[in-house]
Amino acid sequence: MAALGQLIAGVAHEINTPLGAIRSSVQNIADFLQEYLEVLPQFFQELSPQCNEYFLALLQQQSKQTTVLSTREKRKLNRALKKQLWEQGVKEADWIASTLINIGVYNIEPFLPLLTEESESEKVLNMAYQFATLRTSMATIATAAERADKVVFALKTHARYDNSGQKTEAKITEGIDTVLTIYNNKLKQGIELVKNYGDIPSILCYPDELNQVWTNLVHNGIQAMNNKGTLSIDVNKYINLLKVMITDNGTGIPPEIKNKIFEPFFTTKPPGEGSGLGLDIVQKIIDKHQGTIEVESVPGKTTFTVFLPIHNP
Repeated sequence: MAALGQLIAGVAHEINTPLGAIRSSVQNIADFLQEYLEVLPQFFQELSPQCNEYFLALLQQQSKQTTVLSTREKRKLNRALKKQLWEQGVKEADWIASTLINIGVYNIEPFLPLLTEESESEKVLNMAYQFATLRTSMATIATAAERADKVVFALKTHARYDNSGQKTEAKITEGIDTVLTIYNNKLKQGIELVKNYGDIPSILCYPDELNQVWTNLVHNGIQAMNNKGTLSIDVNKYINLLKVMITDNGTGIPPEIKNKIFEPFFTTKPPGEGSGLGLDIVQKIIDKHQGTIEVESVPGKTTFTVFLPIHNP
């Protein structure tokens, strides 16, 4: 129940984050339309043919930018552009450098004639910046909507339970990725996720039950690291088996309790935070698939390894 509560909180956060980005971007677009839509005809009428070419070139440059720069990279570029602008005797070098970077222009050479004309450059750069912001807001909406859709799909996949009692063909890595999507909020707060997926076939299995296995092992790994560390997931073919390894760099499992962790009701968690049934259920699901599960643990590294038959027994 504690894991379920954390899962729900994580999903709520994952949905609220893209919704917040969409609301903010919609407001940016509304502000642009209210402030600039009526003045656009006059803006274009007053532009000289040369400035019009510079304006279109600035927009084209922004549309070509696909790499998102970090704050550190932007600061470094800002310093370099300011230096070049000062050397060319351009006034308002601070503002112009910052605006160019936000538009997506990192090479000032093609725009130097415009930048040295103070009266023209401010007008053209400001409008180009507004259009760049509009384009960025639209891209943010698309990305956020895709993210929300992915989270909802993962949750639906995770929640759907097939009670037909029959095995179905499924790709193990898809189930693992579903669980990782739902736990993304926890993972991105301080955990480095390393995935190594080999070329594996689909297998006949009970996908919904295996998702419970991955959920439990991922959740335990996150807790073992106290939400900070590296979680590695390796999936490969091993002879006639699928081998899934989930490794965390937490404190490890003490040798004296290692043989007890799969026993029902055994838990090292404080009262109210664990039933002691998680790994017992995992063991039963793996047994149902005629597979095996092993654990190796030393201080700083714990690996749960699941072996599943590729061919239906």
